[in-house]
Amino acid sequence: MIRRKKKNKYLIIKIIIGILLSCFIIAGIAGYVIYQMIFSPNIDLKGEASVFFYIPTGSAYKDVRKFLYEKKYIIDNESFEFVAKRKNYINNVHPGRYRLKNKMSNNELINLLRSGMQEPVCIVLNNVRTLPKLAAIVSGYIEADSGAIIKLLNDENYISRYGFNKNTLLGMFIPNSYQFYWNTSSEKFFIRMYEEYNKFWNEERKSKAKQLKFTQNEVSTLASIVEMESQNIEERPKIAGVYINRLNKGMPLQADPTVIFAVGDFTIKRVLNSHLKHESPYNTYLHTGLPPGPITMPSISSIDGVLNYEKHEYLYFCAKEDFSGTHYFTKTLEQHKLYAKKYKKALNKLHIK
Repeated sequence: MIRRKKKNKYLIIKIIIGILLSCFIIAGIAGYVIYQMIFSPNIDLKGEASVFFYIPTGSAYKDVRKFLYEKKYIIDNESFEFVAKRKNYINNVHPGRYRLKNKMSNNELINLLRSGMQEPVCIVLNNVRTLPKLAAIVSGYIEADSGAIIKLLNDENYISRYGFNKNTLLGMFIPNSYQFYWNTSSEKFFIRMYEEYNKFWNEERKSKAKQLKFTQNEVSTLASIVEMESQNIEERPKIAGVYINRLNKGMPLQADPTVIFAVGDFTIKRVLNSHLKHESPYNTYLHTGLPPGPITMPSISSIDGVLNYEKHEYLYFCAKEDFSGTHYFTKTLEQHKLYAKKYKKALNKLHIK
């Protein structure tokens, strides 16, 4: 009887041990499966090492899931959704531009998207002549489309709060390279550029503008003309000096680039008498003083060229006939005409019309 009880006891113990071992095995298998779901590679970029994935503003989890599935980036949808829910990504969706890497795990992917750690874009601004062109360039890098950007730039009530109008606004954008997050709105873009403008216009530059008796907008306007007159940075202070001399004497600037801007045909290579008659406040052959605003986005070298203009007595300058990009500077109209004749002869020889 005692032996039978011991035997039964051992049997029960064996059964319990067997059950526990089975549980451990099942738990181990389940743990391994869950581990694989979380940490095994689950991103297939079809041969690409990395791609950018965009999540528009206002997107919910279901939208992100749809975008990923449409791109066929996810290998196993069920494991992705399992991890997304366990890590509460469904309540932590952030818009932006994210770099996905091939063979990322669900854990890496969800951690990236949930963190909002997107990669910025780099916008390079230079040689922009109109606000619509500016809007088109910027919209290629940020979420805001060109329509929304140009609408804001044309909103007189809005831009007047910052001291600009549609004619002067181009001068607010200082040519440089800027980093933005992709999900930047038109308003955030504008405010950021206004902040950069204020950083650029430090006390030293403001003081120099005041000494010239120019507003910052007027400096930008003259700088834009200097910009279009010469690609030779070293000459810009001297050219600025010519125009400041003419302004001080009440002479018209007679700047060909303003005429081209007035006509609106930026393909013009040679300004003709017919162009000079085009009525526009930007035509500095017909109107004295500065035009209403910049004719291009002036570079820093051109702005500083105006603020640090060369003091001299020249009233005229003419491009050299060797097309080197440099100019002859003269004090009298008679001298200027001689050089202008040489330049016109060189244009005729090349059949430039």
